[in-house]
Amino acid sequence: MNDDKRRELEGLEISLGYRFRDITLLSQALTHRSYVNENPEENLSDNERLEFLGDAVLNLVISHNAMEGNPDFQEGELSKLRSAMVNETSLALKAREFSIGSYLLLGRGEDSTNGREKNSILSDTYEAVIASIYLDGGLDAAFLVIGKHFSDQVENVDRGILHQDCKTRLQEMVQGLYRSTPDYVLADEWGPDHNKTFRVELLINSEIYGEGEGKSKKEAEQEAARKALDRLERELEAKSEISDHR
Repeated sequence: MNDDKRRELEGLEISLGYRFRDITLLSQALTHRSYVNENPEENLSDNERLEFLGDAVLNLVISHNAMEGNPDFQEGELSKLRSAMVNETSLALKAREFSIGSYLLLGRGEDSTNGREKNSILSDTYEAVIASIYLDGGLDAAFLVIGKHFSDQVENVDRGILHQDCKTRLQEMVQGLYRSTPDYVLADEWGPDHNKTFRVELLINSEIYGEGEGKSKKEAEQEAARKALDRLERELEAKSEISDHR
């Protein structure tokens, strides 16, 4: 890595609150597959494997910190708190907070379609960055950095929001947007009677917007509703961006 590139990434290190020993890990975390595909001569690796690892690290650290910071929370509340922080919309906002999009290596096609502002790319890249910190400094470093990034959300929780379930939020959004209600369809179930798993498809205007699995139909419906909420929010964001550019 040349000195100019190293100096450029120093700004992100300062923003993240972590100094890398091996800066190439951070560089890989910022490399989208579209750039790798368009520039094979550079012999780079994309960030998808790091993204996979970063998701696991985030879930572990956030789960631990949520328990430590909220000793009176029950398992269900802790699960909802973690889901509220470790999801595409939340992680994309975190990426924007640290201006990660401006450091991304994107292919020309992805860059020309506003890829630096897409929730899916930003959230995946933030996960990859967390993985790069974990690989560079170990679990202690990951705990320290993630703890700083999410301290306000862990310590200042509105329990009322946690108890407003995804199905309720989704129904309110769909009624407001389309004057209709979501449909939940049991798509599959398997396992013995005492330990069944259910898969539910959620349809909005006859289109599948989310799927969920769970040990009860209610749990599967909640998971499907959460995924549908994420998709609806992305679609609304995209429409807003298009409107802003007109």
